[in-house]
Amino acid sequence: MSLFWRMFLSNAAVLATATGLLIGPWVTVSNPVLIHEALVLGGGLIAMLFVNALLFRVGLAPLKRLTNAMADANLLEPGQRARVTGHGELAQLTETFNVMLSRLEAERAASSGRVLSAQEAERRRVARELHDEVGQTLTAVLLQFKSLADRVPSALREDVLTAQETVRDSLDEVRRIARRLRPGVLEDLGLPSALRALVMEFSGPGVSVGHQVDGSLPAMGAEAELVLYRVAQEAVTNAARHSGASRIRLELRSDGARAVQLAVSDNGRGLAGAEEGAGIRGMRERALLLGATLTLSSTGSGGTMVRLRVPLPVEGGA
Repeated sequence: MSLFWRMFLSNAAVLATATGLLIGPWVTVSNPVLIHEALVLGGGLIAMLFVNALLFRVGLAPLKRLTNAMADANLLEPGQRARVTGHGELAQLTETFNVMLSRLEAERAASSGRVLSAQEAERRRVARELHDEVGQTLTAVLLQFKSLADRVPSALREDVLTAQETVRDSLDEVRRIARRLRPGVLEDLGLPSALRALVMEFSGPGVSVGHQVDGSLPAMGAEAELVLYRVAQEAVTNAARHSGASRIRLELRSDGARAVQLAVSDNGRGLAGAEEGAGIRGMRERALLLGATLTLSSTGSGGTMVRLRVPLPVEGGA
């Protein structure tokens, strides 16, 4: 039965009942109206309004649930669906919304995959140019300063050595940026070694970065390893540079034969109701590529915990 006929017949039943009471011997109206008759009519009106409100609330409850599901829908947090109850137009509308949401999530994941693939290709290109062009140029300048330092007067040698150290620091920074853009360690030595190198890069005065990487991780594809590395890189970078943390912990372990879990925790300022920035949205988009689950929560010390659970492909399946 459609929503229109449910509402119409419900109200018709209420009005028919009121009419039957007035026609029958139970309710009479005098002229002028007596007090007890007015009380009966007033009570009947209140009862009719109450029954109507109850019927409308029950009849429109699925529409309210659908409205709440639409408001809470987030393509970066897939899997949220409106509950389908009953039959008729509202049930069909809810099912249509769920199908539309599934289609949007699939299209969002596909488009995010194309964007991130293009982003990784651009990162590799920029890293290669930094290493081959800028790095070689700075290396040549460094060698020239070294040769010049042996031939300049002693009064200028200190300035030449200072400039030489500045060029060397710039060369180290260019190489560090190139490594972040293109994790060569990940391609050459695998995910565990790349994560250890990442931890060593951020460990220093004022920040202690510990790690525990399972040595018996199951085989994963290159795409899954890249997603895990990029999420770990973003989480550690946020903790070290923006949260004011002094301790950071990175863990990567296997959850049996079903999934691999990455956890990055810190003792910084925590979430504190802050809006998600581009970095967190980027992590969620990367998780979408693998059907992974990304959760952010607060730790017992008030810091932040980032968890990424990547499901492993079923044997013989995709």
